[in-house]
Amino acid sequence: MRRRRRWRRRPDRLRAKPTLRERAVALLARREHTRVELAAKLARFAADRDEVAPLLDDLARRKLLSDERFADARAHALARKFGVARIEHELRSKGVGAGAIARATGDARATEVTRAREAWRRRFGAPPADALEKAKQMRFLRGRGFSFEAIRAVVGREDEEGDPS
Repeated sequence: MRRRRRWRRRPDRLRAKPTLRERAVALLARREHTRVELAAKLARFAADRDEVAPLLDDLARRKLLSDERFADARAHALARKFGVARIEHELRSKGVGAGAIARATGDARATEVTRAREAWRRRFGAPPADALEKAKQMRFLRGRGFSFEAIRAVVGREDEEGDPS
């Protein structure tokens, strides 16, 4: 009878702790981060706060860290369900600059009415029966961050058949 060999993990005290650079690269390998996000995550592991900024500068110079790339990726992911206002708020909360936000939301602005109509169709699918239902549908779209113009284009108008799509 053959015995199976069991592999054991080395105890924690024998494992080498990852350097700050290794931690940063591992975080960036999982997903894009903004400079502000990455600085906050690395600050917990830094022996000195002054060592985080040069590391982030080096990562940005090597094109491993980019707020613009983060903004594009995040705006694209959010655009399916949300309006421009919600996307802009999300990007601002992550520390993205105004210029990068404007570039990242350009496509979303152009297709806002179409995306609002699709979100409305998935949630409701039928025109509002009365003023209360219309207000409910408008609040839903506003909560998703769509502009009032897009909301009026979707819910505020009725075709001949009464279908706002």
